[in-house]
Amino acid sequence: MSTKWVYFFGNGQTDGQQGNKNLVGGKGANLAEMVSLDIPVPAGFTITTEACTSFYSSGERWPEGLEEQVRENLARIEEAMGAKFGDTSNPLLLSVRSGARVSMPGMMDTVLNLGLNDVTVEGLAAKTGNPRFAWDSYRRFIQMYGDVVMGVEHDLFEEALQAVKDEQGVKLDNELSAEALKDLVSRYKEIVSKAAGRLFPDDPFEQLRGSIDAVFKSWNNDRAIRYRKINDIPGDWGTAVNVQAMVFGNMGENSGTGVAFTRDPSTGENVFYGEYLMNAQGEDVVAGIRTPHPISDLKEEMPEVYGELEAIYKKLEQHYRDMQDIEFTIQEGKLYMLQTRSGKRTATAAVRIAVEMVHEGLIDKETAVMRVDPAQIDQLLHPMIDPKAKYDVLAKGLPASPGAAVGRLVFTAHEAEEWANRGEKVILARTETSPEDIGGMDVAEGILTARGGMTSHAAVVARGMGKCCVAGVGAAKIDEVKKTLTVGDTVLKEGDWVTLNGTKGEVIVGQLELVDVEVTGYFGELMEWADEFRKLGVRTNADTPHDAQVARDFGAEGIGLCRTEHMFFEGDRIKAVRQMILAKDKAGREKALAKLLPYQKGDFKGIFKAMQGLPVTVRLLDPPLHEFLPHEDAAIKELAEEMGVTYDELKQTISGLAELNPMLGHRGCRLGVTYPEIYAMQARAIFEAAAELTKEGLEVIPEVMIPLVGTERELKRMKDVCVKVAEEVMAEQGVEFKYLVGTMIEIPRACVVADQIAQEAEFFSFGTNDLTQMTFGFSRDDAGKFLQDYLDQEILAKDPFQTLDQVGVGAMVEMGVERGRSARPDLKIGICGEHGGDPASIDFCHRVGLNYVSCSPFRVPVARLAAAQANIRNPR
Repeated sequence: MSTKWVYFFGNGQTDGQQGNKNLVGGKGANLAEMVSLDIPVPAGFTITTEACTSFYSSGERWPEGLEEQVRENLARIEEAMGAKFGDTSNPLLLSVRSGARVSMPGMMDTVLNLGLNDVTVEGLAAKTGNPRFAWDSYRRFIQMYGDVVMGVEHDLFEEALQAVKDEQGVKLDNELSAEALKDLVSRYKEIVSKAAGRLFPDDPFEQLRGSIDAVFKSWNNDRAIRYRKINDIPGDWGTAVNVQAMVFGNMGENSGTGVAFTRDPSTGENVFYGEYLMNAQGEDVVAGIRTPHPISDLKEEMPEVYGELEAIYKKLEQHYRDMQDIEFTIQEGKLYMLQTRSGKRTATAAVRIAVEMVHEGLIDKETAVMRVDPAQIDQLLHPMIDPKAKYDVLAKGLPASPGAAVGRLVFTAHEAEEWANRGEKVILARTETSPEDIGGMDVAEGILTARGGMTSHAAVVARGMGKCCVAGVGAAKIDEVKKTLTVGDTVLKEGDWVTLNGTKGEVIVGQLELVDVEVTGYFGELMEWADEFRKLGVRTNADTPHDAQVARDFGAEGIGLCRTEHMFFEGDRIKAVRQMILAKDKAGREKALAKLLPYQKGDFKGIFKAMQGLPVTVRLLDPPLHEFLPHEDAAIKELAEEMGVTYDELKQTISGLAELNPMLGHRGCRLGVTYPEIYAMQARAIFEAAAELTKEGLEVIPEVMIPLVGTERELKRMKDVCVKVAEEVMAEQGVEFKYLVGTMIEIPRACVVADQIAQEAEFFSFGTNDLTQMTFGFSRDDAGKFLQDYLDQEILAKDPFQTLDQVGVGAMVEMGVERGRSARPDLKIGICGEHGGDPASIDFCHRVGLNYVSCSPFRVPVARLAAAQANIRNPR
């Protein structure tokens, strides 16, 4: 039996493809779904994603049987629409659009008004009695087909259009007469034959074949590939192709087109939200060429159509139980729906919609928790302009994507990427963005456009990325050649600082202070539900009382990693550290360490207070000692004078501490073995802080973590030092407190002998940064030189320092968990590398039975939500 490549929809009929997004893509599945719901949809057919993958695997040729099925289903569209493709008196025109299984707005290609040539255009003019409309449709078709299929520069068409408008003395496209448009068509054809080196095709089926090929090929265009990388979409999915009868919003003042959302995609408010244009085609709204009207105006302009649209959007939202993004066309007073899909939304909107839909009885709590992408939560924790700040607004636009951003102006996506690579924060300013700008939008702090509405490309993409965006700043004149942004008398140049307020649509000159947001309201409610579902604890990595408090406010249940070395760099402490390093004997080291003790104790008291009642895991000194010494000659000379030693003596000490491979050198517990007095001082600081606060009636739960352990004996030796100090402190202070001594598992050998190490360790914490480094044999400091090549060539799917390598490093973690608990069944196990805040890595940690993850303070809510979703997917 031959493969079914094509599925029909229209006139109340489908081939049963609704719901099958993997086969017919999101758009195709939803068009069929709308047909089955008796919603007016122009007839069409969908070519499957399998046809696309076959097209690529067979050298960009159509698979066997596809052409026959396309022709058969074309006949079904003709019957449904009562018109014939290529007919001279009653021509059927088609649109050809992409449709991947997940929405990729604007990333692939579209061709509209397909089927027109010099003969059918006359038939369309006669049939509609509207020659202007027919020639307008024809010139749009040549422009789109020329650009998308034949590779002709879009600007060449725009220049010709502007020239004709200038000659005719008009400003807007829709003011051109039929005769002027006819003249434009012949100019467009000339442009095509010159630029493409061949004539524009007259045969409608050749046009259709070319358009289908172009959509297949657009799956692998640069912007689509870039979008897939940013959004973790596999490259082997392929796109479906939707071929659909055209309906026309540009047939006069009783026709129009629009894009709408069933709720506000920026705030989540339950209001019908969108824009439309009369006497226009769909691309006019999205491209931002003319400024559209708010959807509420349609209620006045065409009350019956608005009433029908309102009923349909409510039906769709009830059916899909999610906020929908819809496209519609009104042709001579009749409404047609062209698309529905789950709407892209900001994090603020995602949370509000999920919570309100639970209150409305549309979804349950579990669905609400699953509905919000944990990575998106990050946006909610993004800064906003300090409410107390006083500032002047240079210009106002539309609040297209909320939050605030501060950066230096750049005017092209390429420059944005170049500046960002140099470590500069940038604001990308464009007249209007196009899908080609995706790379620059990705690295920019925020986006500003002079044209375009709330549903323009810039707005939709920025919301999806969680970037602040101010769109349609009408007062701004952007000159991308001179690199200036002019508002009235104010001229801003490349590199000037600006602040954007995406929540209010404001553009402000200069740098304003940004503040962090508070987690309350809808967000607080969603996080409470997340906590009901999750089994995995969430702690934070924090080295200061301030960070500890921030994390606690975000819902952290303790500290999983407090790095003590960060405390050594503050103020006068570094002097004492250096005295300790330069000391000739143990007595000299102990003298220097005694100066550090009160500082360390004070630090721990502050952190224990902020975290009272919750466990705090303190990692003893980890980095090699040379990191605390200078390496520049001038700084060495200065330090030698300060320390009362000669330059040569100090230089020799520094040289003696230098290592060829410091990450595998004299660091972690190896320092404690050589200089046990260092760990003894740190243990004393921890335990004295605990004792003093316990006396004050505070509950303190210290956990001492020995880093870089590879053998049981290393750990035993260091644990003995800690236990001895703890007993001394309790005796001296006359108070008892509970504490644990455990280890960081970050060496592959530790995973292999975890059963032996667990004889001594009361807890494990996987340091997955180092474990990744040592399992792969990648130096964290040097891997940046080649890791991008590994990602580009798909040797690795993800950067293993950002998302845990579950197959290799993950296998080491699993081994460590199993072997550790075989020796100590109640062994508490967490993870404290950067992976503790990565949703995919959190899912893995849940599945292998860890007790908690630990991450940076601002990732705590992300981790809480990801942990809840992990348990909903795989209950434990």
